[in-house]
Parts: sequence; structure tokens; C-alpha cells
Amino acid sequence: MLSQLSAAALTGIDALKVEVETNAASGIPSFTVVGLPDNAIRESRERIMTAIRNSGLELPPKKITVNLAPADVRKEGTAFDLPIAIGLLGALQQIDHQLDNTLILGELALDGSVRRINGALPSAIMASKEPIRRIILPSVNAEEAAVAIGASGSSIDVYGVETLNQTVNLIRSPSSFSPVTVNIDELFREPPEYPVDFRDIKGQQTAKKALEIAVAGGHNLIMIGPPGSGKTLLAKALPGIMPPLGFEEALETTKIYSVANLLQRDRPLMTERPFRSPHHTTSNVALIGGGTTAKPGEVSLAHNGVLFLDELPEFTRNALEVLRQPLEDREVTVSRITITTKYPASFMLVAAMNPSPAGALKDQDGNFTATPQQIRKYLSKISGPLLDRIDIHIDVPKVDNRELFSASGGEDSATIRKRVIQARALQHERFTKNKGVFTNAQMSPKLIRRFCQLDSDCESKLMNAMDRLNLSARAHDRILKVSRTIADLEGTENIAMGHLIQAIQFRSLDREFWNF
Repeated sequence: MLSQLSAAALTGIDALKVEVETNAASGIPSFTVVGLPDNAIRESRERIMTAIRNSGLELPPKKITVNLAPADVRKEGTAFDLPIAIGLLGALQQIDHQLDNTLILGELALDGSVRRINGALPSAIMASKEPIRRIILPSVNAEEAAVAIGASGSSIDVYGVETLNQTVNLIRSPSSFSPVTVNIDELFREPPEYPVDFRDIKGQQTAKKALEIAVAGGHNLIMIGPPGSGKTLLAKALPGIMPPLGFEEALETTKIYSVANLLQRDRPLMTERPFRSPHHTTSNVALIGGGTTAKPGEVSLAHNGVLFLDELPEFTRNALEVLRQPLEDREVTVSRITITTKYPASFMLVAAMNPSPAGALKDQDGNFTATPQQIRKYLSKISGPLLDRIDIHIDVPKVDNRELFSASGGEDSATIRKRVIQARALQHERFTKNKGVFTNAQMSPKLIRRFCQLDSDCESKLMNAMDRLNLSARAHDRILKVSRTIADLEGTENIAMGHLIQAIQFRSLDREFWNF
């Protein structure tokens, strides 16, 4: 007998509907899975048959054939265990209910229990666009899928199961089970907790203002200063001043973490912007994504959030150079022989580095801590094209001892965050009609010409700065974007001379420093 039901295969951060066709016929006992399965699916034969027997269900000797359609798309992972097992029981007439409108996902243990899978959220989003009426998946993934169904407004019922027997009973008597639902508004009401507050950081008022500007406009930023000046602490305080995630942003970010199997069990939806800080030994693949089995890299895990690269020159030059394309295109394309996958990578790059391989540029007596050749070699890992893609360059000097012992560190993160949210609101209104543009940093040349107009004095000032600092056309555009953000923070409609001068100052450090 032939049975049919639906499963899902992951392609990037999206899912594709897969028809699981199972046929049980008389003949020499065998178990064959076709339709481009990977090794994990081929090995499912032993897991499935053992789980069925250990669940007390009958498994007569039959010639079993399982087809995963479409057959020209490669299927990967263990989420096909449960749908194949249910399809087999249906083909053996142990389940006599219709399954063609049911999506089933889950990995089976040998004792018949159902284990967690990755990609439940994109699979549920896919199901909401298909003629699916019921989703059955592991209990630990049920709320994750329910978020997607609730967001789509679909009438699909989501059920969480913990064992194969429970799945069979659910299919036989669905009225005995209650579907899982999630209150999305309640998820956003949970107050976020931030490890570092700007008020706790003594001194560095210029750096704090630069970080506020960077977050307000979504600009990339690099901090250069000696060890112990507070660069890492400033970066860790960033999440506390970032604007809250919108629902669409939260859903897209959660899809990435769901596919990467990094979603926390008690958080079916990510409601805070991600902050990723990979170690400098991270490989190119781990940073960008890909591998034998394509997975999102750090640039995608930082989507809609911050990618913090501490000790920037300690990363390999190749690892840093591969950042150039996602910084420009805000997505990553991973190409393999059989498939090309795109991952979103719209992140804010924040980098920190010492001015010398020895740490501080000069010692207490004013002598250089390293030779000019050593310093040039140290700095050469960071190319000019990469620096051009970083909007704001700031000096983070050693904190004065008097500031360390002062009672106050200045404004707290909540106060700064309010200004950032107001500036982002202006940008949201400005770019309402421009799809895919949410911040000033994302403006195209056409939008720059429209929203970053300068008067004659400002144009002359910018032209002189470009000649003096030998700036590129890309740097010219980024100065205008930062100027626009500074004006937004002050609530002014036009870019004034003060806004432009401040933005130019943020581009002068790298030109002076890299000419060492």
C-alpha cells in the first residue's frame, strides 16, 4: 500500500516542501530511500525500524520503498526520521487516516522518543503557504513553529510530540490533543538584560558619541587605542543602546538561528538584536558561512545586529578580505557544485585594534614600542578597501586616572537609546517608499543625492577634505551618510557645516595613522 505525507528540506534559511511517498509491498524484505538523501537519511533505516519495534508497534517483513520528492533536490539531516516512520506505518495500514495535508518533522531515538530538529521556523513558514492543515514536530520545537503560524494568520494546527507512540495516537485521535499557541506580544514584553551600561564606562565621551552615531545610522566603526583603554567594554555596551527589533526583523533573525540550530529552547523568537564576537582564529568558512553542509556564518548570525571583531589585525588577511562583499551587498552567496545558497548579512561591523603589535604605540618615555617595519607589517593586514567600507574611525586613548575615580560615567544607556530610537524613526519615515532601506548606512547613491544635499560652503569643505586626505568616492558617500545621521540625532532637516566637519573627522584618523 502507498501512503503520502509532507516534510521539509532546508535551502539556505528557507524551506522546501518535500512529499514523503512510502510503499510497502510483498517480496524480499528491504528498506530503500530514494530522492537524493544524504548519509543521515540513509542511516535512518536502522533508527526507524528499531524505534517502531521498541514502541510496541508491528513491523511485518515487507519490501519498503521511500521516495522523497522532488527527487532532484538533495535532502539533508535527521528531520525525516519521524515522517518516514509515520509514512511506513500508514503504508502498513497501522494508521488508516489521511496524511496528505499533514507536515511532519522529527528525529527518532532508538527508544521511540522524538528529538529536537533545526529549521522548524522556516519549515512552518513554508507550510503556511501550502495546503497544509496540521504540523507535527518535536515538543521542543512546537512554540517555534507556532510563532510562524501565528504571524502568518494561518489556520494550521501545530502539535508537539515527544514519542512515536504519541504521534500515532495524535493522528488516530487528533481531538484528544490541544494545538500549541504562542502569544507573540508577550514575547516582546520581556525586559532585556544588558551586561554593560554606558554609565559604567568612565571617560571616553568622544568614543561614546561616535558609537551613538554609528548605532543611530547603522554605520560600521573601528576603534584604535592601547590595551586597557576600554574598546572591548564600549563594544559590549552597544546592545544596550540599539533600537528594539521589529517583528519582521525578529522573524528573519530567528530563521537564521533556527537553521543553524542555535535557537535557545526557552526563546522561540529572538526579540533582541544579536551581538556576535568571533575569536580571531575563526576561519573564512566560519566567518562567511558554507562548508560541506552549508551553514550560516558569523556575518549572517549577526544579521540585524552587531559583528564585533576584537584585535582586528590578529585575524588573517584572507578572513578580513572576505568581509568586503557582505559589507557592500548585505548578503552572502555560498556556491557549491549542486546548489547556490544566499544568506542575509545586514550587520553593523564594529572592530577594535591596538595601534602597534606591542600594544600601545609609545611607552611612558615617548619611545615607540615597535620598529616602523613591525608596525607597518601589523597594519598591512587591514587593506584600504576594507577601511573604505568602515564609516567611522575613532581614537580611544588611555583613560585619565582622574576620570577613573570620578563618581559618574556620564549618561546611561537608556537615555542614549531614546535618542537612537528617535533618529531611527526619522529614517524609517524617510525611507518608507524604498524597499530594503531602513537606515542611512543603507542608502544608495541615488538616495544620497536626494537626502544628503549640501550648500556651497559645505561642498567646498568636503572637496578640500577629499583632496587633503586623498579620500575615495566610497569614502565621500560614507561621509555624507554619517553627516545625515548626525543631523538626524539633532533633529535637523538639513546637513549643516558642523555635521559635515564631525563626519570628516571620523575619516581622518585612518588616513593619518596608516601613513605611519
